[in-house]
Amino acid sequence: MLDPKLLSVLVCPVSKAPLVYDEEKQELLCKASGLAYPVRDGIPVMLEEEARALTTDEKLD
Repeated sequence: MLDPKLLSVLVCPVSKAPLVYDEEKQELLCKASGLAYPVRDGIPVMLEEEARALTTDEKLD
């Protein structure tokens, strides 16, 4: 579980938009930039080069 206080201050480094935590996939999702940032050992990796592109379905959810 990611600390809710941490999640409330984190934004996407590309779009500066808020992030949504996907606990199952251990990722922080940004619909604005279409990127998913990994969370490894409870630590968000907020680097664009570490992010993966969201699928079309993920962008629509």
